[in-house]
Amino acid sequence: MFSSPSRLLVAALLAAASLAQAQTSAPRFEGIGRTATPAELRAWDIDVRPDLRGLPPGRGTVAQGQDLWEAKCAGCHGVFGESNEVFNPLVGGTTKEDIRTGRVAALRNNSYPGRTTMMKVSEITSLWDYINRAMPWTAPKTLKPDEVYAVTAYLLSLADVLPADGELSDKNMAQVQQRLPNRHGKINTLTMWPDGQRRQPDVQGLACMKNCATEPKISSYLPEFARDAHGNLAQQQRLVGPQRGQDTQRKAAAPAAQATAAPAVAKPVTALLQQHACLACHQVDGKLVGPSLREVAARYRDRPDRRDYLSEKLRSGSAGVWGPVPMPAQAHVPEADLKAIVDWLAEGARP
Repeated sequence: MFSSPSRLLVAALLAAASLAQAQTSAPRFEGIGRTATPAELRAWDIDVRPDLRGLPPGRGTVAQGQDLWEAKCAGCHGVFGESNEVFNPLVGGTTKEDIRTGRVAALRNNSYPGRTTMMKVSEITSLWDYINRAMPWTAPKTLKPDEVYAVTAYLLSLADVLPADGELSDKNMAQVQQRLPNRHGKINTLTMWPDGQRRQPDVQGLACMKNCATEPKISSYLPEFARDAHGNLAQQQRLVGPQRGQDTQRKAAAPAAQATAAPAVAKPVTALLQQHACLACHQVDGKLVGPSLREVAARYRDRPDRRDYLSEKLRSGSAGVWGPVPMPAQAHVPEADLKAIVDWLAEGARP
């Protein structure tokens, strides 16, 4: 005989099974959508968890990762992960003592005025998963598993987690994890964690919805006469810390309204530059990681074959022409978009 609670449980399970069968035989929204196929589910189910679940088989060496890094990652992150021109530095602020203890000492003091990725991350799977789903910047999800292992291995070697001749794979990731500088830096004792203990969380979730301010009040500002007293702060790069300061150049008076509108080509080309992440490394007028686009246009304006030359450089990538930071190949850009950008550059990159 079942006890009363058991009867209730059995009844609930039977009801759930009947409901599932009814939903399978008679869709709730007739004619709208369909059930995802197993292949479609597998394409989305790519997350890798801290316990290594979801990690695909594969391997990659530090040497292999260095080649991939210089081709696909250095343009934004620097050859040694130290660049602060596009994103905050990935490497720096960790020591061999941090690797021994599993806690980054610089997070508790001001000895290193910045917060790099290797100072904060507590699981290697977080690095692997993010690189796998979001990198490289211009072509996410194009790296094969072995390439992700190799790039991650090179990044770890820059922080002395792996040696220069090291290798990372699904077989040794748990072992390598025990050398991550901030592996013990995560708090897992708050209420949301199932450790059997009830503690007061640091966020209460109580929102005030009364007497909300409708207009922001500016309490201080930089006066116009002082804006460029020390140059434009936005163009002064810091080795660590925030990437750029506020744009402090003096604002020119707004030009009088023009009788005719700007050329129609400006908007689509600007949209293409944004869409294909060209503006992550270049500005139209000022230097960022690479030269300004107008500077590129000016260098090749007298070259008869400039369209073919620029097309080849964009499609195949380039290094050494404008400095030590290479430009990765833009093979993912559709031919029509590439032609529009090249034509715009060949015609002087006019606004």
